[in-house]
Amino acid sequence: MKDLKFLGLSFLLFGAAANAQDANEAKKAIDAEQFQKAKTILKSLIASTPDDGKNYFLLGDVYLTQTVQDSAALYFNKGLAAKDNPEYNNIGLGHIDLNANNAAAAQAKFAAVEKDLRKKDVEQLVYIGRAYIYADNPDYKKAVAVLNKAVEKDSKNALAYMYLGEAYYRDRDQNNAYKNYRTATTLDPSLLRAKLQLGVITKNTRAAFPEAVKAFNDIIAVNANYGPVYRELAETYYLWGNTETSKKTEYNAKALGFYEKYMSLTDYSLDSRMRHADFLLLTGDYKALEAEAQKMQQMDKVNPRILRYAGYAAYENGNYDASVKAISEFINKVEPKRVIARDYLYRGLANLATVVGKDAEGNSTITDQAKFDAAIADIKKAAETDAKITNEFNDIGKKLFSQKLYSPAAAVFEVAAASPENKNAFYDNFYLAYSIYYGHVNKSDADKKANTEQLLKADAALDKVIELSATSQDAYLFKARINRNLSTDDAYAKMAKAYDGYIKIVNEAGAAETSKPAVIKNLVEAYDNAGAYYAVTDKAKAKDYFSKAVALDPNDTYAKGELKKL
Repeated sequence: MKDLKFLGLSFLLFGAAANAQDANEAKKAIDAEQFQKAKTILKSLIASTPDDGKNYFLLGDVYLTQTVQDSAALYFNKGLAAKDNPEYNNIGLGHIDLNANNAAAAQAKFAAVEKDLRKKDVEQLVYIGRAYIYADNPDYKKAVAVLNKAVEKDSKNALAYMYLGEAYYRDRDQNNAYKNYRTATTLDPSLLRAKLQLGVITKNTRAAFPEAVKAFNDIIAVNANYGPVYRELAETYYLWGNTETSKKTEYNAKALGFYEKYMSLTDYSLDSRMRHADFLLLTGDYKALEAEAQKMQQMDKVNPRILRYAGYAAYENGNYDASVKAISEFINKVEPKRVIARDYLYRGLANLATVVGKDAEGNSTITDQAKFDAAIADIKKAAETDAKITNEFNDIGKKLFSQKLYSPAAAVFEVAAASPENKNAFYDNFYLAYSIYYGHVNKSDADKKANTEQLLKADAALDKVIELSATSQDAYLFKARINRNLSTDDAYAKMAKAYDGYIKIVNEAGAAETSKPAVIKNLVEAYDNAGAYYAVTDKAKAKDYFSKAVALDPNDTYAKGELKKL
């Protein structure tokens, strides 16, 4: 009988050991970002040992990482009723409280956990610290305070130091982050996440890419199957390519290769596919992004974030109607706070692309004014949502301008020029005027008469350009042309003054400028048109200008005729 009792005890001990081993395997899977594998292990553990609350917590924590909060709460609440280690689940529920911006409720739960801790209990404090770090509304100072308590209890706890490093890192205190990550790796050399973060800090300096690559390769030498290191290598080469532009294509290819390796070592779950999609978006591989979005839609027809990827990729691949449909569906499905400036921008640009046609003379025309107005409203909404995005409008506007889509280009430049965050004010204002002018001269006579308001915008934009650079000769030239098209007495006076400015700047630049064929042509234009104005108000100046026009172009019959009249 004694032998049977001993045997029974040995089975119990073996079961406990196996459970602990499986829990550690789940933790390793979580650290390696193999979330589906971790969930499978933890669900199996819950089925075999339902009394251990910690397994419910670990599973709920995975769901929190994947932002599936309802499932996380379900397991945390189940874990509270478990016989052993139920307190971990109060930490998980406190994390959810922090996500909901209910810090008081979270602190009450954390305090209840701390109150019942034994002297040797440290892991619970580490998880409380993690909650403060990774909550939607993080509090890094409180995380540091809690994790320091853990260190006071156990000065050899590598995880406590690692998460101290994480708290400092996210609070932008890189020196303390590096120090604590380093301590963690010294205490536990097998802690690959801490080593990884040391490499990340090096990478983020943007000045030591070779050193970062070496740090990541050192991790691969220890464990070639540690997926996150390949993601960091991918991001390193992407950033390196942006810095060393001569190697951008080569480094982008390496980056995508490393990201594929990262994907192969995770579980190709929806979550990892979404991270892959983020990277494809970053590197501009829109064909691959559209394919990835289609795969994700097959896996999950409900998750609205997939629609964002599909919409962005469809626009970049020229599928404009599909882009509008996907992004509109995304915006309609999600909470307003989840809609970002880029969502409005892409939908606006996609709509713009569908409403431009050609008239009988080959000029660009708007085929659907209501849709055009909606597109401009979206572009303005993008700027209102995040003014910094307007710094990208210059490239967008210039692309539209190069396609001779002058009205859409002008609309984009107008939004950009009005933004207080604009870093391209000179070029955006110039191209706004430039687009309006070329749009105007390509209009029918009837449409030109209705375009006065736009010409006045162009005139004001060039005033801003001249304010920013008083020697910008083309700003004076186009200001003169725009006022000539306004055709009022006041506008003609402005025209003459602007031509005066152009003439002065060009002549001060010397023969290197005035000998250029294009500049000679523009000078003749300036002398002729300003001369026509001064023929009424200042005949001596008019005669001087017409004489200079003829000197530049002996075949200028208009100037010759005006000189005879004078």
